[in-house]
Amino acid sequence: MFRYLIFGKWARPTQPSWLKRYHEEKNSDLCGTYAIGAAVSSTLSELPATPSADKARLDRSLVGGIAWTGGTKWLAQIISWASTLVIVRLLTPEDYGLVGMASVYFGLVSMFNEFGLSSAVVTLHKLTGKQVAQINTLSVFLGMFCFVFSCVAAIPIALFYRAPQLQWVITVMSISFMIMAFQSIPHALLQRELRFKFLAVVEGCQTIVQSLAMVIFALLGFGYWTLVIGSLLGAIVSASLVCLWRSQGFARPCFQSLQDAVAFSRDILVSRLSWYTYSNADFLVAGRVLGKAALGAYTFAWTLACEPVKQISALISRVTPAVFSAVQTDYAALRRYLLSLTEVIALVTFPAAFGLVLVAEEFVLLAMGQKWLAVIAPLRLLAVYASFQSISTLLSQILRVTGESRFAMWNALLGAVLLPSAFYVGSHWGTVGIAVAWPLIHPLVTFPVYWRVFHKIDLSVRRYLQSLWPALSGSLFMVVAVWVIREILPSIWPLPLRFGLQVLGGSAAYILTLTALHRERLYAFHQVLKKVRG
Repeated sequence: MFRYLIFGKWARPTQPSWLKRYHEEKNSDLCGTYAIGAAVSSTLSELPATPSADKARLDRSLVGGIAWTGGTKWLAQIISWASTLVIVRLLTPEDYGLVGMASVYFGLVSMFNEFGLSSAVVTLHKLTGKQVAQINTLSVFLGMFCFVFSCVAAIPIALFYRAPQLQWVITVMSISFMIMAFQSIPHALLQRELRFKFLAVVEGCQTIVQSLAMVIFALLGFGYWTLVIGSLLGAIVSASLVCLWRSQGFARPCFQSLQDAVAFSRDILVSRLSWYTYSNADFLVAGRVLGKAALGAYTFAWTLACEPVKQISALISRVTPAVFSAVQTDYAALRRYLLSLTEVIALVTFPAAFGLVLVAEEFVLLAMGQKWLAVIAPLRLLAVYASFQSISTLLSQILRVTGESRFAMWNALLGAVLLPSAFYVGSHWGTVGIAVAWPLIHPLVTFPVYWRVFHKIDLSVRRYLQSLWPALSGSLFMVVAVWVIREILPSIWPLPLRFGLQVLGGSAAYILTLTALHRERLYAFHQVLKKVRG
């Protein structure tokens, strides 16, 4: 926005010509271009003999986007961890607790602030420039509304927590709603134009500025305001860079012309609220029914089992919406990307999750000590759930780009009804009962999504299972190897040594299995990376 005002219309980036041409191709031509034999497991390397330049660029955007996003994310995470080690020595648990109270509220209101409008811009390519300008205005109005609402709600929230300082913390943090409202639509346009490299750089700059600011404010003795002002500065940096690079004008909203976009955004909002409900209901039930000790053990089990796998799958999911949207009418291309990315995710997450199931006891004893033994049982159950949940994250994105957002919404509402009820019933058996609800009940929510996606894009179950076979077979041999090592190792050996040998033996078995049985798959992925780099 600012660059547009200063430099004029020429400063506004345009959609790449190759992507514009791509969307203009007929579906029949695309299907012929991307046809893949049903008996051959899909990978990005399985391209036609004379692939189009547009498709090659899209593949490069996908892999390059994942690489840039992953590299920047891990670099930013290292900087964030380093700054946190400094900040925690200067702040108190009460400071973090006060901001944590506000964060619970902000996690919910942030969904209303965005309202799914950015997802509509990324997915609905038929939106005109005028309609996007109207959505941009609507986004800003929503941000202002959420700011005013939060300023009013800050008073009863502070009274509820009996923390008078919380009122001003929420009020200042609410400024970010207006800041992010100006960023939301330009950010979505950058995603739709596949500018992942720039978005990764913006995220890195935001983290660096936020981390350095927090360290400085903590050293100056700002207390809990360190966390508030630091996050606010990070939001300002991110919004400024995005708006300067991708300006977007405004127009008076006409809700009749935005009917499809608003309906799509509503479906996304309801889906996210439903997900927020059932993904946090287990913590609520554990704390309310079982108490603080059980909640602490369950929280650690969830963090250890799900967070690493979640970060890996989320890394890919941040890039895929724009790529899926670019080929939303080409079901052959959607099948190819879904199968390829599913195979990649499974190759990484399956051995990590199954390995954690095998060595959970040794890991907890070494890393956390005897007092955390209650973590072991739920940790194993949640690790099983996390392994298969990691590969289903792409399905909801497929539903959205193929016009099935309403189905995804109703399915999420089903989860919001079934899972909290299952958590409450399972709480009668402690944290194990709550944890077992995830692998037992969540498949009932996921199965309709699989069925709908497979039917929509004409994907067979056999093809999908073929994409999982390398990871499943490698994990199977890894399980056998760890079990054999555990049986033959003398129990009198030190626990760290036994744990290390099991990890090394399992890792070796997994790698050897992939090398011996699936060498062509590894070579295919290597060729893809080589082609993309070229």
